[in-house]
Amino acid sequence: MNSFIKNSIRFILFLLIQVVILKEVPPVHQFITPYLYFLFILWLPFGINRLSITILGFILGFVLDLFSNTPGLHAAACGLMAYIRPSILNLLLAQEASEEVHKEPSVGTMGWGPYLFYVFALTFIHHFYLVLLEWLEFGSFTYFLGKVIATTTMSVLLIFLVELIMNRRKLKR
Repeated sequence: MNSFIKNSIRFILFLLIQVVILKEVPPVHQFITPYLYFLFILWLPFGINRLSITILGFILGFVLDLFSNTPGLHAAACGLMAYIRPSILNLLLAQEASEEVHKEPSVGTMGWGPYLFYVFALTFIHHFYLVLLEWLEFGSFTYFLGKVIATTTMSVLLIFLVELIMNRRKLKR
């Protein structure tokens, strides 16, 4: 399947899942808000340059902001996450592996350890910035940190559940 078509379908699918299903889920706890939409950014191919992926991240967040009445929160968090993504990939992968344009980050292309770090680091950055912007003040630092950690944990579990369902291990190192 054409990469553009596949990624367009993912963009729409992850936004629909977030807006139609996850937005309607009552809070599991005062700390936990499930997010999955940014998996679109995590699954984009290695070869996308920083400017393009940052713009795509901003657009993804902006569209979610339109549906959830959160002016700019998700756009800013996704833009930051997308901007940092190439740096984290360069830390985790050899230069020749990250230059293969057609491959996508997955357990099959990166291995369990690097992929787990990649997902957790970018999810934590996204959630930390999103919760920080939500509050615009720390108030209780333990509550802030608890919300970031609980939401990150929930999102990472959702991401790996989707990984198991989608079975994207077909690309080997």
